[in-house]
Amino acid sequence: MTPEQVKQILEAALPDCTVAVTGGDAKFHVRARGDVFKGMMPVKQQQIVYGHLNEFIQSGAIHAVTMDLGASD
Repeated sequence: MTPEQVKQILEAALPDCTVAVTGGDAKFHVRARGDVFKGMMPVKQQQIVYGHLNEFIQSGAIHAVTMDLGASD
């Protein structure tokens, strides 16, 4: 799986967010900003992202994800 594929998945799932993904070799860094995250605790923000990536994590296509999430800048 490529960073661009992860980005496309998250952009489709979170259409009002700005998403950037770097990394490779099944390890990715996700930076996402959007109003969907406003007022949420960090763990809830992460749960939203994991919810959209879980099938790829379970399949092994994604091994690790670090996240920098928050409301729109």
